[in-house]
Amino acid sequence: MTRRSLFQSAGLFALPLAAAPSKSWPIQESATTPKLCLPSALDEKAMRRVTQLGVSHILGGGPRAPWTEEEMRHRMDAYKAGGLTLYNQMIGGFNNAIYGRPGRDEEIENVRKSIRVAGKVGLAVVEYNWYAHRAMEGYYEETGRAGAGYTAFDYDRMKDLPPLPEEGAHTLDEMWATITYFLKAVIPVAEESGVKLALHPNDPPSPMSRGSQQIMGTLAGWKKLISIVDSPANGITFDCGVTREMGEDPVAVGRYFLSRKRVNHIHFRNVEVRKPYEKYAEVFIDAGQVDMFGVMREIVNNKYTGTIYPEHPRALDYDRERGPIRGYPGGGGYTGDVYDVAYTRAMLQAALSLSGA
Repeated sequence: MTRRSLFQSAGLFALPLAAAPSKSWPIQESATTPKLCLPSALDEKAMRRVTQLGVSHILGGGPRAPWTEEEMRHRMDAYKAGGLTLYNQMIGGFNNAIYGRPGRDEEIENVRKSIRVAGKVGLAVVEYNWYAHRAMEGYYEETGRAGAGYTAFDYDRMKDLPPLPEEGAHTLDEMWATITYFLKAVIPVAEESGVKLALHPNDPPSPMSRGSQQIMGTLAGWKKLISIVDSPANGITFDCGVTREMGEDPVAVGRYFLSRKRVNHIHFRNVEVRKPYEKYAEVFIDAGQVDMFGVMREIVNNKYTGTIYPEHPRALDYDRERGPIRGYPGGGGYTGDVYDVAYTRAMLQAALSLSGA
């Protein structure tokens, strides 16, 4: 029997060939696809490091509200000159609004002014936090793969810490009341300005944080947030790592919010959870419990066209040897960013290829 007759008897020649990907390679990010993004300083060297990785979009922390059109145009133009688009900027400086204290209306008006400026200069997303207190005291460095640094969290390290005098202790009802007041004031302005807001979840999602409960520390809280004002401008930063920290399925949760067009920014990272909400480690993007490709396929299949930030790089010796690394315990530097960007782009290109979009 010849090899051909053997294959024919097995029916192999009757099998259809796999369909070729409809996209030509290399698959490029565009207006109709998600875009990878990184933070960058405004100096030429920093921007060059980002663009060398093929990243064209930037996010970062903004000045204290209210933003001015002159300052924001300068930022937008400076990044553009370096081949970058400033897409997402964090806003802060409204603690009275968060805590429901006197002066909140003035702070909210400053946010409204800033959103209007964002719309005028073409900034797509304004990101923000709504913490009564962030449970940073539970972080510590853990030794990971081949001595690399992991950022770990243990709720036991901080669960008995008292409220800070400047923050106080706040219940869920109090926090929901203040954010409802805030959203009803700012979302109409965002809609008018063509700007989307993205609220980052509570991370760490600990049950209590120095005596305060956390509205964005549960999936139920995320769902409630987007129901307060029914608008695509009222969205979340979908963080697949935080989703797993809460014991939820990032693929299913991503599908829920992406299909409703309520994801206005994405953080793409992986974790190893020992006890939901309370004990976990942020690990290499390829090594945790999150189905990263499953998440990416949901991002692509739901036609998301915003930014994806491969955040929280791990601490590698190559970066450590070049000086101290600032930021989270066990967090890394540029080399870690390169690793994460490469992995994330491979996931994105594969998902786009399979989608045929």
